[in-house]
This record gives sequence, C-alpha cells and structure tokens, in this order.
Amino acid sequence: MTCSLKLISHKLCPYVQRAVIALTEKEVPFQRIDINLANKPDWFLAISPLGKTPVLQVANTAIFESAVILEYLEETQPKPLHPADPLRRAEHRGWIEFGSTVLSDIAAFYGAPDEAAFLGRAVQLEERFRKLEARVAATPWFDGGEFTLVDATFGPVFRYFDVFDGIAEFGILRGKPKLARWRRALASRSSVRAAVSVDYALLLTDFLYKRNSWLSQLQRRTAA
Repeated sequence: MTCSLKLISHKLCPYVQRAVIALTEKEVPFQRIDINLANKPDWFLAISPLGKTPVLQVANTAIFESAVILEYLEETQPKPLHPADPLRRAEHRGWIEFGSTVLSDIAAFYGAPDEAAFLGRAVQLEERFRKLEARVAATPWFDGGEFTLVDATFGPVFRYFDVFDGIAEFGILRGKPKLARWRRALASRSSVRAAVSVDYALLLTDFLYKRNSWLSQLQRRTAA
C-alpha cells in the first residue's frame, strides 16, 4: 500500500500512538498530520464524527476510533499483531479494552481537582495495574516473545508514568516486577519510541501544569 494512508493525529493523544506503533510494526507507509484539538480545523470536523483523534484516511474514507483502526490494519496489512488462535485473539482484544479503561483512569487521575479525589484515583489505578501484573508474561512482551497489539496499547500507558515519576512517586506501579520489566522492554522498542515527537515529555508536562488540578499543584511544589 502506498502513502494513501493519512493518520490525523494530536501529539499527546495515546490512542494515536497505538495506531502509529501498529503501522510502524507492520512497516506500512503513512502520512501523519498533527492538528490542534483546542482549535479543530473544519476539514477535520467534517471527517471525524466524534471530533477526536485518531482518524485514518484511506483514500476517500475516514476510519475513526483507534480500536477500529487497529482491526482494519490487521485485516488489510501484513505482519499480524494479533495471535492466530481465535481464543487468544479474543482475550487480547479484552486486554486492549482494559487498556482503554486504564487510559480513562489516568485522565481522571491527572485531572482530579483535590487531594481526596486524586488519592482515590491513585488507588483505582493501582488496582488496575495489580490485575495486569497477575496476567502479563513480560518475557519480554505481554504474552511472551511476540510483540502484539496489547503491547502497542500499553506503550502509551506507561509513557505517562515517565512524566508522573518526575513529579512524585505515587506508588501505583510499586511492587509489580513483571510490569517493571515489561515497561522497560516497551520503552526500548523502536516503534514505541517513534510514536511520539522528541518534545513529547515537555508538551505533556506543560499540559498537566495548566490543568489546575491537584497534580498540577504538586508540579508547582516540585518546581518551587
């Protein structure tokens, strides 16, 4: 397939990162177009029914929602990232959905307005990751030696903690050795590293700082 694939993107969107990782792993050429979600261009609103990224343009058709984009790529592109076995494939799809729930929890965590809400979100996240620790193989990938779409899903998840760790140690990933090993493997994967721009950490730090949340208050204290 030629560069007729266009991925409409936002630099901080973790769901975009999933699609970029999958495209990179499959060695599929594509054009990435970053937009400002705070000032969405009209042409983007015309092709994105939900006004969200990512959107994959295939010729004159726009595909939205990252899970749908990943499945389309599995159906049309080489180098499958799902297991061949139907039962394992279904299980992996479940863990991808679990990853989406974790991302929602992360957004609630960094957006929590006060300490009580923040601590509650931290407890909820720790519980999510405790369940993930019980399932992950981390040898080195989610289910063993083959990189899959579940790995593509959790690369962006752990990337948040690279920034969170610079603010404080919240205990969310503490005592989870398999997750620590998996996190290191994902951080070293070229497709995961290339899914964001070189200024990603600075952009995310600035985004969090401007949230007027409990986390942003902690950032200010750390910087003081």
